[in-house]
Amino acid sequence: MSGITVLVEDPGWRKTRGLKTRLLRAAEAALRAGGFKGKTSFTVLLSSDKKLKALNRDFRGRDKPTNVLSFPAARNKDGYRGDIAIAYGVSRKEAETSGKRFCDHASHLVVHGVLHLAGYDHEKPRDAQIMEPLETRILGRLGIGDPYKVGA
Repeated sequence: MSGITVLVEDPGWRKTRGLKTRLLRAAEAALRAGGFKGKTSFTVLLSSDKKLKALNRDFRGRDKPTNVLSFPAARNKDGYRGDIAIAYGVSRKEAETSGKRFCDHASHLVVHGVLHLAGYDHEKPRDAQIMEPLETRILGRLGIGDPYKVGA
């Protein structure tokens, strides 16, 4: 059983019709593929560049906006896995720059964030060789192309 809470903080996220439903589907798909067991819940915050910049500065020491951040929770009996925050402006710009549909790119960021909550990482090349193909498979099941393929 899973409980995914989506909080929309930046009004830009409301401009894309059906986006919240697509992001929930992406989160559920990542949950299934990520090896989560039992009762699982987490929160996705759809926020602003300003908020992600502050979070990135405060928690990672990087004073710049970023697209997505994940905050895994300590193990707990309630199955709460943590929080994912996504910046509207950065995500929108990345989608436009790379020629991707915004919904597809935002779905990728949700999948990416959920996999971080499951313990996956990509900082080392060996870890990326595990996480990135998993993201691609999950997105493929949702009808979204390989986000790591140039020109995709």
